[in-house]
Amino acid sequence: MGGIEVLQSEAGRPRAQVGSARRGDRGDRGTVATMGPPAFEGEPITAEGLVALKAELHELETKARRDVAKRILTARGHGDLKENGEYHAAKEDQAHLETKIQRLQRRLRDAVVVDEPGDAGVLAFGHTAEVLDEGTGVTNTWKIVGSTEADLSAGLLSAESPVAKVLLGRSAGESVEVPTPRGPRRLRIERLL
Repeated sequence: MGGIEVLQSEAGRPRAQVGSARRGDRGDRGTVATMGPPAFEGEPITAEGLVALKAELHELETKARRDVAKRILTARGHGDLKENGEYHAAKEDQAHLETKIQRLQRRLRDAVVVDEPGDAGVLAFGHTAEVLDEGTGVTNTWKIVGSTEADLSAGLLSAESPVAKVLLGRSAGESVEVPTPRGPRRLRIERLL
């Protein structure tokens, strides 16, 4: 894992710093770290997730802002603003858009790109595996990603989920037991992709 240095944050929690990588100016570059202990400050994200986050933020800061501004300008042209529902709806949409942009900017600032470890023999952050539910016989293909990238319908499993926590660090052929509200669930890693 060479190059990881554990530092104390201002809040007293450990954080990881890798080589010369650091949080970028205005948060436009993420820190690079390896997923696993020690826990580090920030939001783990895959390189693909970071690219998607930047693209979404760019889209909202440019096209979406222009579209809302045009709607506000058009609505203002309709006269009295006190009883202009179109104007008030556009202003409300603008407030929601700015809130979403702020959230994405915060995510980008806090993003920590997690390098995939060299050992491809075990399931790790950013890796994909076919996992068999031994109770139902259903095989799922899951990629372990950051919590904000997670989308189970797309096969993206949050590294913070109970299932991922149990699967991380395991190799193909290993079975694990995951506690669930309906009782324990047995899963087996069929193969790593």
